[in-house]
Amino acid sequence: MFAALALLIIVVAYRIASGFVGSTDFSWMHNFAPLAAVALCGAVYLPRRFAFALPLTMLFLSDLVLNVFHYHQPLATVEILPRYLALALIAGLGLALQGKARLGSLLAASVGGSVAFYVITNTGSWLYEPGYARNVGGWLQALTRGLPGYPATWTFYVNTLLSDVGFTLLFVGCMAWQAGKHHADEPEVLAPW
Repeated sequence: MFAALALLIIVVAYRIASGFVGSTDFSWMHNFAPLAAVALCGAVYLPRRFAFALPLTMLFLSDLVLNVFHYHQPLATVEILPRYLALALIAGLGLALQGKARLGSLLAASVGGSVAFYVITNTGSWLYEPGYARNVGGWLQALTRGLPGYPATWTFYVNTLLSDVGFTLLFVGCMAWQAGKHHADEPEVLAPW
């Protein structure tokens, strides 16, 4: 658990740092955050009693730091609900994979979680943002072009997908390294024959 917890703390710290550094413009770093990877891999690698609540609590705390101290926005807004719904869904997917996750299933879950996050959060934007028409065309605009004056929403999705897969690979690699290190530290047991 220590390795998974340490990695969660590091990537949440990265999220906070990148929020302060990369949020001044819509650079390559915008939306390149470990949100879904923390929810997915935290649920896969932490003990079941912490697997759901701890990653979501850590993400909530990072939102608190970013919203209050950097963006000067209230924490409890309607915009945050779709994000936490999507992250809870991704954490549930991680719980379903707990104990039987392999690289292929984790990458598939990461891509699927990324798509779900994109659709849920952009649908949420479509519902509460007055710049979108409340019809299918407005919903498709929320999923593709976004609002005038901002980059297209699909460009944010590309960064989200890259970060979700990248941070998931980082988690998997670190956990495999930790497991290999743990097995290498064990004394060799000689067979009785």
